[in-house]
Amino acid sequence: MDESHEITRLLQAWSRGDSQALAQLIPLVDQELKKIAHAYMSDERGSNILQTTALVHEALIRLMEGQQINWQNRTHFYSLVARRMRQILIEYARQQLAAKRGNRPERLDVDEAMLMSSKVSEEILMLNEALLKLAEIDDRKSKVVEYRYFGGFSLEEIAAMLQVSQSTVDREWRLSRAWLLRELSPQADTVRDEK
Repeated sequence: MDESHEITRLLQAWSRGDSQALAQLIPLVDQELKKIAHAYMSDERGSNILQTTALVHEALIRLMEGQQINWQNRTHFYSLVARRMRQILIEYARQQLAAKRGNRPERLDVDEAMLMSSKVSEEILMLNEALLKLAEIDDRKSKVVEYRYFGGFSLEEIAAMLQVSQSTVDREWRLSRAWLLRELSPQADTVRDEK
């Protein structure tokens, strides 16, 4: 049995409550999860000391603590883990900015091992707001950005996850980047205010 089928089999066993399946699954997905975590954190350069392993572990813990998921396949798993990682970084960015303003949160999870500059925190939150807005307009374009930018997936992998052609994903990626660039540019606010 090839590795992708084994991962799917273990995910489905885990969904049914088999705790041994999770123990067998982790070594098979560890490298891919670290690749996803690294993609999330690659833009932060030296301003973030959170280790990719810590981000992976926090995302897995949140998946385990959450509601039971009926895993479809490994791409379903990777996409949900990527989304959890994004949520963790967004939560941390919000906490960092609140702390900067003197509204220190009572409890921080991963952030004790993490240091993110205020600028990076603001950028993550701006990007998240833009992605939420894009999702309202076109959910698939939003997913393409999330999987490519945050998850580090190739266009081919994204095409498989979304069950569309690679040329469709390439087109969606180009259009999404252009839309986000316009949305996030400082001039966009000025133009909107003038209307």
